[in-house]
Amino acid sequence: MSEYQYYEFQAVDRPLARAEQQELRAISTRARITASSFVNSYDWGDLKADPTRLLEKYFDLFLYLANWGSRRFAMRLPRELAEPEELERFALDEDFATIRTAGDHLILDIYRDEIGLDDYEWDDGAGRLGALAPLRADVLDGDLRTFYLVWLMAVEAGYIGDGAAQPLPGIAPLTASLQAFAEFFYIDADLLEAAAQGSVAVPDPPRAAVETFVRSLPEDEKTALLLRLHDNDPRLGAEFRRRCRQAVFSPAATVPHRTAGELRAMAQRLAGERRRIAEEKAAAESRCSEEERAKARAVHLAALAERGEGVWREVEDRIALRNTSGYDRAASLLVDLREIARANGTAELFFRRLAALRARHKRKGRFIERLDPDGLG
Repeated sequence: MSEYQYYEFQAVDRPLARAEQQELRAISTRARITASSFVNSYDWGDLKADPTRLLEKYFDLFLYLANWGSRRFAMRLPRELAEPEELERFALDEDFATIRTAGDHLILDIYRDEIGLDDYEWDDGAGRLGALAPLRADVLDGDLRTFYLVWLMAVEAGYIGDGAAQPLPGIAPLTASLQAFAEFFYIDADLLEAAAQGSVAVPDPPRAAVETFVRSLPEDEKTALLLRLHDNDPRLGAEFRRRCRQAVFSPAATVPHRTAGELRAMAQRLAGERRRIAEEKAAAESRCSEEERAKARAVHLAALAERGEGVWREVEDRIALRNTSGYDRAASLLVDLREIARANGTAELFFRRLAALRARHKRKGRFIERLDPDGLG
């Protein structure tokens, strides 16, 4: 198998200037470059630049995959909207993710390298980043379930002790983007379901509470917000929604957090239940198939019985062909005639006719040998 690598970058907060696109073109003459993206794949060779540096300078999102199992998803976040101390509770394992400062931004880099190739289907990467892109907006809005999934990757790998409490009450409801993340990094489906079950979804702030908060803002702050809105500040919406959520919901209002051990145990129960259901379904399908085969066999034998002596004549005609297919068909018909005879109570007559047939064709050695495996000796 030849190597395959896929790189995709997206600019979200601002489009790339013409000069920036030209700088990127100098890196690759084959890449698809627009004001908002850079996409390229390689069967041989590699990207002639450090993707981390490209993310820092030009883009807000980055995705990479290789057909030997490596997967990577990274996002650039404004420092003022992504507070590092808020993320400390996730205790991100460096085998799966890092967060570092790059100027006015934080770089969240998520990766997984040990995915086995034998277990998974071919993936060219197209469309993957589009499915994951909403997670950046979620993080900026204060939805930190992406970090929970990174923590869950470490739980699956056994890097988190059984007594460690989950950093959030769970991940419900599981959005399409969170599901896409889990699929991209091949998080165990049963562990994911365990995390989703029993989760407490964080509601949107009530409209009345938001209005109360807005009315309480000083006039100069409202003016500053409106000016940023006029200037099309791409960060304003996420920043303000986060402020509203923090003002309405008390940080102290928490629910009991399950432990990594409890999640693993639940995942094992879910896996066992899934296997049980699959086995019951397979058994039911097998029974159904056996019944269908039995019905088809009965219809076939009834049709042969209707033909009477015509079946014996066909046996002789097939033998007369003196070839393998003819002998196979003759033997198959004799097996059917034996079953019909046993059902009708005429087995003794059948075996007398079979003995006479063998005697007539005893010089046809290949035919006689063909009868023995079917018990027609």
